[in-house]
Amino acid sequence: MRQRAAAVLALALCAARPAAAEPPRLSLPLDCNYGRTCVIEDYVDTDPGPGQRDHACGPKSRDGHRGTDFMLLSFAEMEAGIDVRAAAPGIVTATRDGMADTPVTPETRDAIAGRECGNAARVDHGDGWQTLYCHMRRGSLTVRKGDRVARGDVLGAVGLSGLTNAPHLHLSVLKDGRIVDPFAPLARDTCDPAPGAGLWDTPLPYTPSGIFTAGFSTAVPDFDAVKSGAARAARAPANASLVLYGHVFYAQPGDRLTLSARGPDGNIFRHEVTLDAPKAQFFRAFGRRAPKDGWPTGAYRGYVRLWRADTIIATRHADVTVRP
Repeated sequence: MRQRAAAVLALALCAARPAAAEPPRLSLPLDCNYGRTCVIEDYVDTDPGPGQRDHACGPKSRDGHRGTDFMLLSFAEMEAGIDVRAAAPGIVTATRDGMADTPVTPETRDAIAGRECGNAARVDHGDGWQTLYCHMRRGSLTVRKGDRVARGDVLGAVGLSGLTNAPHLHLSVLKDGRIVDPFAPLARDTCDPAPGAGLWDTPLPYTPSGIFTAGFSTAVPDFDAVKSGAARAARAPANASLVLYGHVFYAQPGDRLTLSARGPDGNIFRHEVTLDAPKAQFFRAFGRRAPKDGWPTGAYRGYVRLWRADTIIATRHADVTVRP
């Protein structure tokens, strides 16, 4: 009899205890075709100490990175307008607008201290779950504090505000104020070499391949200079060669690397190479000698992109200013 009473009491206690709310299911937080017009460049850093690693034990993160970066393929796409969308339904709890869309430099970094997220919106999904959308375009926010949003509602547009030098959306997922990796929501200072869908309603494919960096130089650099950053030229004389390079990791045979550059007078080159048996890390470079009268003065931008068949794996850009 006492056993039966204990069982009834246990059932009553279980019934009285509220069930834990399920975490929100997330949809793609911007209006792009993943793997065609946007790609994830950096994931949440799961390394508890110095250094970085992503949820799959790969290098696609940065030390202390607290979100997932969805990168556009070019500045032109940002200027055309790419919507940022609510990844799940909820209530807007905070917004910020008015910050300029300007690539950060060492000279401007202190000026944005405390506002590294740039123009942004935060959405509350209940039970302590929130999403934060950073680096939106100035004047693009379409929501205010207190607005209720449905999944897929437009919050603003991808921009270049805050602590960034490339157009992308930084998405942070939080539970009770703590960062959660949407690809590995249960992980705690660990990584999973075979990740699943995580919180995403449609799995976003992962590959460990990527590009560490891209840069311009005035000659084909050596690999040590590429890795150390010594190869990078921010300025070049008008009579110098312009060489674009990309530092690549874990590419697969058959992947394609494209290197393209554009200046004040339009395109100056586009080069594509198919990779046969690359090493864990390597670099490729391509460039042009200066024309007879020298390069036009002004700003030049290059893009290095890694492709697997028709899918974009990684993209990086580089800038150089030509002076007389």
